[in-house]
Amino acid sequence: MYCRNCGKKLQPNSSYCVECGVQVPHGNQFCFNCGAQTKPEQDVCLKCGVSFTGKGAVNPHESDKDWLTALLLAIFVGSLGVHRFYVGKIGTGIAMLFTLGGCGIWTLIDVIMIATGDFKDDMGRPLKKD
Repeated sequence: MYCRNCGKKLQPNSSYCVECGVQVPHGNQFCFNCGAQTKPEQDVCLKCGVSFTGKGAVNPHESDKDWLTALLLAIFVGSLGVHRFYVGKIGTGIAMLFTLGGCGIWTLIDVIMIATGDFKDDMGRPLKKD
């Protein structure tokens, strides 16, 4: 992730840029996804295609996967690991599939974690709550 104000690479889960002091994701000169220089009037990065505004805007600290969808998948087909495939955790999804959700224990733990907001996607970001 890059600072939108100065373009310097940010530490994971940073709230402020250590180079320029601007709060993340404020600024409009650089793309927060790839660090490419942008124009203030641009709505989309020309290099990587990420959206800066509107419904398609990306929050770099939040997953694009919905927590309610993950919760419902975990409740109804959790023993097959479908919710883990949904959030991009393919390896543990396969493990859940072969163990039937750790005989249900792993599934129960995941349902609780998703419901409390502690479940993360494959990039370590919390699931989106709309």
